[in-house]
Amino acid sequence: MGRGKIEIKRIENTTNRQVTFCKRRNGLLKKAYELSVLCDAEVALIVFSSRGRLYEYANNSVKSTIERYKKASADSSNTGSVSEANAQFYQQESSKLHQQIRNLQNSNRHMLGESLGSLNFKDLKSLEIRLEKGISRIRSKKNELLFAEIEYMQKREIDLHNDNQYLRARIAENERNEQQMSLMPGGANYELMPSQQFDSRNYFQLNGLQPNQSYSRQDQPALQLV
Repeated sequence: MGRGKIEIKRIENTTNRQVTFCKRRNGLLKKAYELSVLCDAEVALIVFSSRGRLYEYANNSVKSTIERYKKASADSSNTGSVSEANAQFYQQESSKLHQQIRNLQNSNRHMLGESLGSLNFKDLKSLEIRLEKGISRIRSKKNELLFAEIEYMQKREIDLHNDNQYLRARIAENERNEQQMSLMPGGANYELMPSQQFDSRNYFQLNGLQPNQSYSRQDQPALQLV
């Protein structure tokens, strides 16, 4: 027959309660001993009976085990407190950043002339002064860029003018050289005589001995026999 289930509640009968206490106390002490030996664990067990009698077991020392427990509890509580402090700090920083973002968004809307209903006269006057200062800085920067662009264009104009004068001088020089060549004797229209061709006996060919100009037969004098 198997063991029946026992309802976990206080045993009202004093004798039965005392018997159950002794049995389970001995079993608990045995389990503590087995745990310390088999698993090489530091175990300390303290049991007080209903009459106030102390029963304990420790493989090292109950006092040293309790001191170790207090130290571990203190470290865990400090770790928890540090984690809570860090979480609180980050929450505060996150709230500050969200507030700064909202302020910047409101400021940008005010700069654009939006959401002005929540501003009083002093805030509107301050906003106007800020806008005037911003416009003044923008105009100053714009004028600076315009002056720099004008100065660059003026330098560019001077360079182009110098290049134009140089090209004009080169053109005039070329024209003078052409005029001088045209005024030379005989002009510039020279015809080069073609080179005489020789036959295989080093004689001139006949066309090389022909005159350059051809005369009609009427110009030649007739031969008469005397």
